[in-house]
Amino acid sequence: MTLDAPNMRPVIRQLDEAAINRIAAGEVVERPASAVKELVENALDAGATRIAVDFAAGGKTLIRVTDDGCGMTAADLPLALSRHATSKIDGTDLLAIHSFGFRGEALPSLAAVGRLTITSRAEGFDAAQIAVAGGRQSPVRPAALTKGTVVELRDLFFATPARLKFLRSDRAESQAIADTIRRLAMAEPHVGFTLRDVTEGAEGKLILRADPEPGDFFDALHGRLATLIGTDFIQNALKIDATRDGLTLTGYTSLPTYSRGSSTQQFLFVNGRPVLDRMLFGALRAAYFDTLPRDRHPAAVLNLSLDPHRVDVNVHPAKSEVRFREPDLARGLIVSAVKHALHAQTPRGATTIADATLAAFRPEPRIYQMDRPSQATFARSLAFQAPAPGFAEAPQARIEPDPAPHSETLPLGAAKAQLHGLYVIAQTADGLVIVDQHAAHERLVYERLKTQMEGHGIAAQALLIPEIVELSPTDTARLAELAPELARFGLEIEPFGGAAICVRATPAILGQCAAAALLKDILDETEGEPLTLKTRIDAILSRMACHGSIRHGRQMRADEMNALLREMEATPLSGQCNHGRPTFVELKLADIERLFGRR
Repeated sequence: MTLDAPNMRPVIRQLDEAAINRIAAGEVVERPASAVKELVENALDAGATRIAVDFAAGGKTLIRVTDDGCGMTAADLPLALSRHATSKIDGTDLLAIHSFGFRGEALPSLAAVGRLTITSRAEGFDAAQIAVAGGRQSPVRPAALTKGTVVELRDLFFATPARLKFLRSDRAESQAIADTIRRLAMAEPHVGFTLRDVTEGAEGKLILRADPEPGDFFDALHGRLATLIGTDFIQNALKIDATRDGLTLTGYTSLPTYSRGSSTQQFLFVNGRPVLDRMLFGALRAAYFDTLPRDRHPAAVLNLSLDPHRVDVNVHPAKSEVRFREPDLARGLIVSAVKHALHAQTPRGATTIADATLAAFRPEPRIYQMDRPSQATFARSLAFQAPAPGFAEAPQARIEPDPAPHSETLPLGAAKAQLHGLYVIAQTADGLVIVDQHAAHERLVYERLKTQMEGHGIAAQALLIPEIVELSPTDTARLAELAPELARFGLEIEPFGGAAICVRATPAILGQCAAAALLKDILDETEGEPLTLKTRIDAILSRMACHGSIRHGRQMRADEMNALLREMEATPLSGQCNHGRPTFVELKLADIERLFGRR
């Protein structure tokens, strides 16, 4: 039907095989990284223990995947290039999927939009090769290959040149390929991976190398993550191994104080398959709710294992989306397992905080030359700088008495001093700890409030003289709606006429607090997007804890400082305040000695 012939009846036609494959390729192969993903997953399904990936021009001109898997025979090659032909499933149960691939679309889709050559050899058979260009297949011919399969894809999207215009720069496409290999390497730590950019020659530039890791799953994953993400993550990661109702969550997640500015270091897997599932990422975020600032994100590598019948991976051809039969159970396992790992930790700060602290102490390097003084000149200089006899006594440091013997062997040591009315200095067995007294006490009060709230509610103390707080009409109306809820927190308010609020009682645990400032902070915390009841309660308690903690400038005695340290050691999540800032910094003696050139 056209404008020239508006009454013409449209005719239904059967598309030819080449057009069908090109349409399918639009869903399966979005960019070179998609092609790499499909080919590497085929290699993993073939039982490969080593996989090498070479690419050129960001994968636009060449993608070559070499593996040592089971291989294919000459009779298998033409069938492998047929749509919906696969060795992964028999078609009787589309939920019993234990492999990466199962749709049988990847190879014919790649052959429809590029120049594809497959060389393979199965054990006990001769090697064979088949080539396809833009959907046109050549006959199978003999080839030379020791073992496994080599798939070479050249000139991606040459048959659909319009798709090339939507690709990004070579550098961006190369980064996408590296990210794809990195995710698959995390899923299979016992398999070796090599990634090279051969744009400038056969030798190429090594982008990534991950040798097969020995040991059980956790040992192998530990070594693989150290290679792919870095030792900083491993040094600041918590082991996760939890099971509930047939679901198992394994992997590593970071300390709250080791956080990132984006979620790029969050890698989630379902039955070993890399996925991008909003529900799972949201569950991870919820687990860190009151330990991270809103603009910070945890780093994590987590795999959720469950019966394949309880999850549908056949949602999209790219297989990066999944659908759970019991989504609440999967979400709950992630939240509870991560929270349990965080609460089970003794006070522990990220090593990167100590590194940043030490770096701040180090002076800028100065490059200069000077004559080396003679020994006699050096001796005279020392004698000149020494104080005259009896002129002054050598300075001595005042050490606070240790109320508990051997407290320096405890995780946070023994308090020795307070600086600027804010920082507590404690000595440990192998270094020192600097504690932010306000941030630390804020977390302690917050945890006490949560415990009281879960028990019998928060006790209130009536004010001898009720405090009147003037607010805007909008804020007054919002507080009036929150009044029944705030009463559970020990904060009793009521309208006082006009735009004023009368505060009759405050939480007893906070002692004397500024009611006006507390109400304004609660308004700020509950403004914006609607919050769940649990989230709203925690947000209000967090604000209350801030007002009930030790203030800046408060002078503390030695016993008070040590009591603060002991309570921190006994309180979950005391390594960071309610807003996600670290509550203490630990410096090792060896690092301090290096600052002064003693090592």
